[in-house]
Formats: sequence, structure tokens, C-alpha cells
Amino acid sequence: METTPHIPVLLEAAVDALAIRSGGKYVDGTFGRGGHSREILSRLGPRGALLAMDRDPEARKVAAELGTDARFAFRQECFSHMADVVRQHWPESRISGVLLDLGVSSPQLDQGSRGFSFQHDGPLDMRMDPGAGIPASEWLNNADEATIAEVLFTLGEERFSRRIARSIVAARRITPITRTGQLADLVRRAVPRAEPGKHPATRTFQALRIHVNNELGELRAWLDTIHDVLAPGARLVVISFHSLEDRLVKRAFQGRSDGPRLPRGLPVIPEIARPRLRMIGKPIRPGATECRRNPRARSAVLRVAEMNA
Repeated sequence: METTPHIPVLLEAAVDALAIRSGGKYVDGTFGRGGHSREILSRLGPRGALLAMDRDPEARKVAAELGTDARFAFRQECFSHMADVVRQHWPESRISGVLLDLGVSSPQLDQGSRGFSFQHDGPLDMRMDPGAGIPASEWLNNADEATIAEVLFTLGEERFSRRIARSIVAARRITPITRTGQLADLVRRAVPRAEPGKHPATRTFQALRIHVNNELGELRAWLDTIHDVLAPGARLVVISFHSLEDRLVKRAFQGRSDGPRLPRGLPVIPEIARPRLRMIGKPIRPGATECRRNPRARSAVLRVAEMNA
């Protein structure tokens, strides 16, 4: 099957935002198919280094193509464990910048066997790492109706979540839901009014993917721990595709930029009270040209923060 070429979203803007230092140490926490990593390597000097991470085993195969570059290393791991992985990889150093490109890649969507897409029939799996956790089909065939409705509403912002959950539970009494095409057809019949230009199952598939992979939990864990391995002046660059992800990033960056409120006139501000981050610029979104070239970029938002000295 012919797949859509993977086009990295906001490639130049994201790597520009890292403010690459020739000899710096960087982490690409969502290697995917390597687009951002290749651009980072092109800007690093001979003493620079890049550690790439991804929980998808397919990413390891692509990363092997860069194995001849001594500046590059890859770990198959969730980015929520980044702080620990960095300590293991560079025990004596802190890093100069991190890039996260959240969400799902074009190859994952286009391979029916991965179970992410309502457009390509395949096993209803949706796991970023097929060797970890349970597939979406197993969860969907065992969760109660109220829980399914809550996941679809909370993570997919699906206004017909209760109607869809009711249809899922009724359908699985007759036969288990095991295929993406089966679920997509069920949702299509359950939704009375589809959004213009959007498949009726879009929000349902999005919600299930986020839930099965604990994507918001992974992001929270990363936001809570990454500061411990950042050097002064290190940049955090995050591309989000979902409002819930972007909200988490925005609040974390703002919260760590403000610091606690202190009485005016203090002669010395205690170290613990100094803001850990400062926001860099305004959110960046793809322009019309990029969105025409790559429609999957339309919802992307890039935010940047810098570690204070």
C-alpha cells in the first residue's frame, strides 16, 4: 500500500526555536521518522550530540539509518522517562534543548495494521508501542458505557459521546469490535450530524488513541521532570496538535515562568522563588502554504520556553 510521505510539521520554525549551539547536547523526544533529528544534526558541529527517543519500534528501524553518525544515539523509550534516560546517557552533563512533536505520524496513520486510522481497515490496536499495554479493541470491548462516553467526551471533545458509547455497547453484545473499519462504520451510523469536511469518527479515534497510549499522562510526567536535566539557557520546544495537549504545555510553561508572588523590596530573591523558565515569543502556527502542502499541520501549535540561569 502506498503511504503518504512523512512531512515534519513546522520543521524550520521548531529547529530555529532550539537556538542550536554547535557543541550542545540535544534531545528529540519524538523521533518518528527522523525529520526533525536530521535537521538538528545538520546544524550541530562535530562536538555536538543528539539523543533521539521514541516508543514506536518502527522508529528504531529508521534511526538505524543514522547510526553511522557518531553524534547520534537512539533509545526506544517513552519521552516521559526522558530525565532518567538523559542521566544514563550523559551522567555528567545537562542538555541544551529538547524538541517534542506530539501526536501521531503519517506512517502510523497510513498503515492499517497499526489500527490508528478510520480510513484504512485493520486490527483496532492504536498502541504507539505494540508490545506494551492493551490494544484499543480490548479496552473498548470491556469498558462500561459510562466510561467509554467519558473518554470520548473528555479526550475527543465528542458531543455525541453518549450516543456513540451506547451504540458500541449494543454492537459488542452481538459481536466483538475488533477492526477499525467496523468501529468507523458504527460511529458513522451513531452520529446524527457530522462536522463539515470531517469524518464522523475523527474525534472517537482521537480519544481512543490518547487514552490507550496515556498521552496526556506522558506529557504531564515529562513537564514535571524535564527541568532537572536542563542547562541554563536550554530551550524547550513543543509542537501540539490537540487543545488538551497545548493547554497542558501552555499552563506548565506559564506557571514555571511566573514564580511565586513575593513582597516588594526584598533585597535578595531566594533561589527557590526564582522562575525556572521564561516564555520565548508567541505561539507559532503553520502558514497557509504549509497547510496546503501538509493538511495534517493545520491544528499544530508550537510553544517555546527557556531555562533561566
